[in-house]
Amino acid sequence: MTDEQLIARIEEIKQSNPDNLMARHFDADDYLALDAPLQERLRKIIASGVQNENSSMGAYAMAPDDYDQFAPLLDAMIRDFHGIPADRPIAQPHDWNVGAVACDLGAIDPALKEVSMRVRVARNVASFPLPGAMSQQQRVAFEEVAAAAFAKLAENPDFGGQYLSITPGSPYEIDADEYNRRVAAHQMFKDMSNDKYLNVAGISGDWPYGRGMYVSEAEDFLVWVGEEDHLRIMSMKAGGNLNELFARLQDGLEILSALLPAFAMSDKYGAIASCPSNLGAGMRSSLHMKLPRLTKGGTDLTRVTTEAKSLGLAVRGAGGEHSDAGSDGLVDVSPSARLGVSEMQIMQRLYDGAAALWAMETAG
Repeated sequence: MTDEQLIARIEEIKQSNPDNLMARHFDADDYLALDAPLQERLRKIIASGVQNENSSMGAYAMAPDDYDQFAPLLDAMIRDFHGIPADRPIAQPHDWNVGAVACDLGAIDPALKEVSMRVRVARNVASFPLPGAMSQQQRVAFEEVAAAAFAKLAENPDFGGQYLSITPGSPYEIDADEYNRRVAAHQMFKDMSNDKYLNVAGISGDWPYGRGMYVSEAEDFLVWVGEEDHLRIMSMKAGGNLNELFARLQDGLEILSALLPAFAMSDKYGAIASCPSNLGAGMRSSLHMKLPRLTKGGTDLTRVTTEAKSLGLAVRGAGGEHSDAGSDGLVDVSPSARLGVSEMQIMQRLYDGAAALWAMETAG
């Protein structure tokens, strides 16, 4: 595709799919002002959004310095997605003092003691390319680095567990039945090779090499290896006590980070991630809540989506992105913003928002 064809294609997407943030903020003059090697780098970053016009973000970074190198485009997209106004600098605070304020939904209503909770952070090791630019050899090499760290983590009585690999020939390899069982249990990530967005970006390349999961014996602390980022580190619990959930993640993250090479971090962008939507705290925290009234028995997400947005939350079906609510109104609720807000603020926003949605659900 020539430069002229690329620019014309993006202009078409801007008109037909205005929610594609890459197309919305792409500036042809800025692109043409780049030298040939930088143009080629940018083409790889935006390839998924160019080929998949219905992309919401439309760009994946290939290297940690892409965000600085291509700031004119990516910063505009980042501000748009994360709601950062032009007169405010992009900067990431960190505050893990998650015990400062009580955030126990079970104290609001005993029914909320049964909600399923999950919080995860995305992390990438600075010494490797981001997943979209990794070769099969690099993916396997990174997995070996991670597996060595997990072997040490397994010795910790609070986080002991096992590493499960789906890399053919790995000493930790599990069979297809075990993999499918873990996927069905919402522990392991799904087969990425059929994801058209990740395929174009190169993130799902060489599947399933370099992929796996560490899981604690209690199955409440997990680490994905080789998904959209090098690592997705998460805590899972039931019970509605967000303080306990976040504290578990914080403890595990601190221990694991000391066992691995340095993460790619930035004072401006926070945790560097493949997708600009995951920058900042690099965190996605969520609850699975049953909201049958707000979803009309699971048939309509319109009202709950609108109400949640006003609370700084996003709602999707419990089956993940693009899924519907369950027949019992089961939905996934999570804070939208990740960059410019601290870990504690994300926890507080999830608690306050979930409490507000529950008040609407149970109103007479």
